[in-house]
Amino acid sequence: MMLRTMKIPSTRIPPTPLFDALEFIDWHIEWSHPVVAFAQQDFIYARNFLHCYKDNLQTFNAYRREIERFLPWCWFISNQSLLSIRRPQMEEYIHFCQSPSLAWIGVKKVPRFILKKGLRLPNPGWRPFVATLSKAAFRQGDVPDKHTYALSQKALQEVFAVLSSFYNYLMQEDIMEVNPIAQIRQKGKFLRKHQTKAKIRRLSERQWQTVIETAESMADENSALHERTLFIMTALFAMYLRISELAASKRWIPKMCDFYRDHDGRWWFKVVGKGNKERDIAVSDTMLTALKHYRKYLGLSVLPSPADQSPLLPKQIGKGPISSTTYIREIVQTCFDEAKIRLEKAGFCEEAEGLLDATVHWLRHTGISEDVKHRPREHVRDDAGHSSSAITDKYIDVELKARHASAKWKKVKSNG
Repeated sequence: MMLRTMKIPSTRIPPTPLFDALEFIDWHIEWSHPVVAFAQQDFIYARNFLHCYKDNLQTFNAYRREIERFLPWCWFISNQSLLSIRRPQMEEYIHFCQSPSLAWIGVKKVPRFILKKGLRLPNPGWRPFVATLSKAAFRQGDVPDKHTYALSQKALQEVFAVLSSFYNYLMQEDIMEVNPIAQIRQKGKFLRKHQTKAKIRRLSERQWQTVIETAESMADENSALHERTLFIMTALFAMYLRISELAASKRWIPKMCDFYRDHDGRWWFKVVGKGNKERDIAVSDTMLTALKHYRKYLGLSVLPSPADQSPLLPKQIGKGPISSTTYIREIVQTCFDEAKIRLEKAGFCEEAEGLLDATVHWLRHTGISEDVKHRPREHVRDDAGHSSSAITDKYIDVELKARHASAKWKKVKSNG
């Protein structure tokens, strides 16, 4: 096994990343200072915990991020083992997350480890916390500033959720007797409660129509490059797909045969989604037409047979399916950029600017928001893979429209 030397951080020195990618996670660390003698066992506990999520890369990455922040804080800021943490120390840690030392904050995401002379070494540019910008600000040339770092409410919720899960694991393994997260009785002083529904980030009707028309034009002008673009945009909207449900991974490779016809002649799309859950999505006539068009471009039969194992999204160059979500994001972003230009030329500058912040996931939100106006919410819920109707209800904004309409003509001064 390889040995890694870990530098000793402080509020002025950033910590070293602890856990590499899954295939390298079992490499050992060479502890280089007596103050971390108790940390070796903590490290093993944490590594065993992360191993529980080795089959779910998204969860593994999220849990690794929180653990790599928490352990160095325990060892080098609080000077104790994670087994000694109780409610007061946990509250101190949460305050630290809300306002980390500047040395612990980066201004861009970088790999945890880098390859150098055949060895995987800790990346000196890695930081546990990262100051970020909105897409719009970044594209306008703004630069992240670590002095303005702020932990979002969603990120704070993840701190509570991951560490609570970690300590529950330690309790189940008879390593701990208490969960310090559970000891915090007044979580409301950290986590805000929302009286109204959170805003769903989605495209307006004009934005979406422009985006899909742009994809169609791009495909007409350069089919070799953009027929796939048109299919991706249609699938993300019409079937509410997450980007991870289109990209190939160890747990899921989307294939043509995942589109299938049942005994009544209805078409469905089988997908493995969040939480490694399999679901069947009802395929609309419009989506089926898009599939036929796409397959014709690929030189395949009109519709797939159960034996069609060809990848749903084949690589442009080489063999096999697209496995990079970054590559799919770039395809979608190119379409957004072209749609923005169209909106500007048509005089819809405000909606054009709104596309600067749009992401791939907005297409899923947009598709759900449009369908929930016309379809039974239970049908939308099951196609979207929501765990409950309460999540689907967030996309229903009829009450918001009615509430705003009733307030529109309120007066502060009578005419008489």
